[in-house]
Amino acid sequence: MLKKAWAVALTAPAAALIALSGLATTASAASAPTTLTVVPNVLATWQDNFNPFAGTNSVSGTLGNIYETLFYFDNTTGKQFDLLGKSFTFSNDNKTLTVNLQTKAKWTDGKPFTAQDVVFTFNELKKYPDADTNGIWQQLSSVKAEGNYKVIFQFKQPNIPFAEQYVLGGTYIVPQHEWANLGDPAKAKITHDKAIGTGPFKLMSFSTQDVKYEANPSYYNGAPKVQILSYPAYATNQAADLALASGQIQYAGINIPDIQKTFVAANPKHNHYYFPPNNPVELYPNLNNPLLAQLPVREAISAAINRTQLSVKGETGYESVASPNGLVLPPQKTWLDPKLPATDKTFTQSDAKAVKLLTAAGFKKDKNGIFAKNGKELSFNLLVVAGWSDWDEDALLIKQDLQKIGINVNVQQEQYSAYYNQIDPGAGQKPTYDLAISWTNVGPTPYTLYYDMLDSNGSFNIEGYKNATVDAALSDFSKTTNVTQQKNDIYKIEKIAAEQLPVIPLLNGALWYEYNDAQFTGWSTQSNLWIDPSPYNYQSAAIVMDHLKPIG
Repeated sequence: MLKKAWAVALTAPAAALIALSGLATTASAASAPTTLTVVPNVLATWQDNFNPFAGTNSVSGTLGNIYETLFYFDNTTGKQFDLLGKSFTFSNDNKTLTVNLQTKAKWTDGKPFTAQDVVFTFNELKKYPDADTNGIWQQLSSVKAEGNYKVIFQFKQPNIPFAEQYVLGGTYIVPQHEWANLGDPAKAKITHDKAIGTGPFKLMSFSTQDVKYEANPSYYNGAPKVQILSYPAYATNQAADLALASGQIQYAGINIPDIQKTFVAANPKHNHYYFPPNNPVELYPNLNNPLLAQLPVREAISAAINRTQLSVKGETGYESVASPNGLVLPPQKTWLDPKLPATDKTFTQSDAKAVKLLTAAGFKKDKNGIFAKNGKELSFNLLVVAGWSDWDEDALLIKQDLQKIGINVNVQQEQYSAYYNQIDPGAGQKPTYDLAISWTNVGPTPYTLYYDMLDSNGSFNIEGYKNATVDAALSDFSKTTNVTQQKNDIYKIEKIAAEQLPVIPLLNGALWYEYNDAQFTGWSTQSNLWIDPSPYNYQSAAIVMDHLKPIG
């Protein structure tokens, strides 16, 4: 699974490292090509790496601009975008997936794109498992071409969400005629002169200080109206912030404090931002801890936390309070059970309730003023990443809230690698943390969120939760394309998540997105949120830039 790469990319601290910078041409240069300058990473220099299997180590724009997936399934809107695939169907009890491909797509060296390229790409992942970071071949049994524009995938067992999110939407296709002799795709050296893709843009020039893409005139959906994308290297966030405030940046993904004053006020007519909720930020209890395994303890912790203060102080008002059921609202509101009790949809902070819950469960305050039972105090370490300033502040606020009611908390700040090793030490090893603030993986439907976090075999079930009803509901969801049935499965999990609190939702993590609409139209906006607008989600960013049109 790609949980590490994507989850890190979507947390506020990592997102704060992402900035995009502005137009290289002026409005007066009407005859000049339309140029959008893009800076998705704050880096001093670019490395000449355009390998799509290198993930976040490849040059920004490698994914989406050059290389494409068959489809894109948007986490923010739930919409499907057809790319190299035109349509797909499931059959054979949903174990067979048939994909019809674009017939007009070409590689940027002029050679036609065919089903053989798709089969080759997937078979390379089978041949070289280190490149199969999503575990495709744990699910697939075969991939075959039927003619030049049809591919048939056979699965070992039906898994609709996995097929859509990772096979159709998470595997970037490469040209067989170029890659056949390169060996392990994860180790292939793809420099700028070898970056041959099917996407809306192609490589124009490369230097360690600037990478330029130009509109692909042979793109099957038509050449983009934005003619040139320029990706200069930025060494510091401060430089990017200044460029944004001065009007140079048109498309950015920066977590900027007091953005209304520092960005919008500089040009109220054209400087805009929207930080849509994207993925829940959770307080994970280690359920191997016998105290945290007790529901009243988790309920008391949840009741004592002032989430509004986390939102306002910790996240400077940019991230909203989460829901007890864990759904990201409003984006996932169509999946919310209309019969769910109000208490399962909204948190109410109450110190009195927290104290009552602990007292009823047999806990009493000891001489230290800490609730204890059988000689064991409710005293926990709260793990957070050092330097992730918003989460660090959230952790301190939670410490204060819990100490008010008699639960002792020691905030434990660790560097990211040490933090991650404690929450997810690897297969067969138990996490060593007590409490931890962390993310939750998301997908086009709530299935990804709930499966990764709550299924017994979930890829981010770091709390160690096991529930046969949840596992059965998720298994049932994965085997069908019937939306009504899928919703009924999700409804079961919502109630369990809200009332058993296997994890404790805190906030809805935001996507960072600023844009200037003075010279381009077609943006994904708060009033017309047609796709994930974040510039650091590379496939959606490529679709956004492909849809932009110059004004005038």
